[in-house]
Amino acid sequence: MDLAILIPIVGIVMGISIPLTAIRLKHREKIEQMRLAASGTGDSAQIARQDARIEELEDRMAVLERIITDNSVNVAAQIEALRDTASIEELTRERSQV
Repeated sequence: MDLAILIPIVGIVMGISIPLTAIRLKHREKIEQMRLAASGTGDSAQIARQDARIEELEDRMAVLERIITDNSVNVAAQIEALRDTASIEELTRERSQV
């Protein structure tokens, strides 16, 4: 097949598919808006739970950012110190139970 014939065909297909995609996206948006309206977007308990979850995730990200940007090499030493502290507390509990 000649390349000169394919170029107009591709142009026609693209000219049809782009408006169809825009129409389909607008339809999906309307359906989503109707779904949200039917479920009651004013559900304050659900919004509060989502806000709490978002805040928790932001706190976790802040901790991870601090760990990643910490240029000191002693992060591993701090982790080991925490493990040692946990094992010391464990030994103390075991001895107090005996």
